[in-house]
Amino acid sequence: MRKIAVIGLGNVGTTVAHDLLLRGLVDELVLIDSNEKKAQAEYFDFSDSFARIPNNAVIKLNDYGELKDADIVITSFGDVAATAKTGDRFAELPINLKNAETVGQKIKASGFDGILINISNPCDAIVNRLQGVTGLPHNRIFGTGTFLDTARMQRAVGHVFGEAPQNVSGFVLGEHGNSQFTAWSTVKIDGQPLTKLADDGKANLDELDKTARDGAFVVIEGKGYTCFAIAACAVEMVQAVFADLHQFMPASVFLEQYDCYIGYPAVIGKDGVERIQPVELTADEQSKLDQSAQTIKEKAAQGKN
Repeated sequence: MRKIAVIGLGNVGTTVAHDLLLRGLVDELVLIDSNEKKAQAEYFDFSDSFARIPNNAVIKLNDYGELKDADIVITSFGDVAATAKTGDRFAELPINLKNAETVGQKIKASGFDGILINISNPCDAIVNRLQGVTGLPHNRIFGTGTFLDTARMQRAVGHVFGEAPQNVSGFVLGEHGNSQFTAWSTVKIDGQPLTKLADDGKANLDELDKTARDGAFVVIEGKGYTCFAIAACAVEMVQAVFADLHQFMPASVFLEQYDCYIGYPAVIGKDGVERIQPVELTADEQSKLDQSAQTIKEKAAQGKN
């Protein structure tokens, strides 16, 4: 019996829930939102779809007590409008730090001891706060982090070189936000280092990095929010946990050297973060990672007594 709770039923949380149901990844789904009418509406909309899709699930509403025996909790609370207005993922910081305190305390009180995956922005700062409030071990709480930014980089690089994004490997590291960066020394196309191809004049790395970093705002400007890509990232993490895939991916994970969560490669399996996988970076990339970690820590510390 696979039991998942989604906390926050905006465009992202609802899309995550929908993907979980369509892929048959959940047997019992707990939907939680501060807007009772919204939660009820999603309950009926999902339930009405069951007669037309190959999968089914038991759906429960707005009961934190149901988290006690949940396998996975996904937090997706927040207000993307603040980000859309300012062009900064940290615009949601004040309200989401408060949300993290409130939601985190309720999660802790429920007795939940499964895996927590955070989507709420700014992802790294919020997962830091959620871990502090819930007391969950660092391996059992992590965030989507730069998993999505890496996908945007793969799309951008693949487009320039006429390749499928799946043929592009490598990482965007650091904050899921303005201080993120593409670690070009890790990026390959069909196994060939991208830096070599770039030296041949086939790509402008600065432009590609900007494309990945600004990807969210292109989408938000057009439709007001993002949902499909980030939901796909969260659901892939769920699959990695349930199937114990030991899947190698960038995620917002706790790095001891920084004493905070940050986007970095990790192996995800049934126990959450099975291990952090060190990657060799250039001196410039290491400096960017250090600076990004400092940015995250400064933001995560806001509002603390």
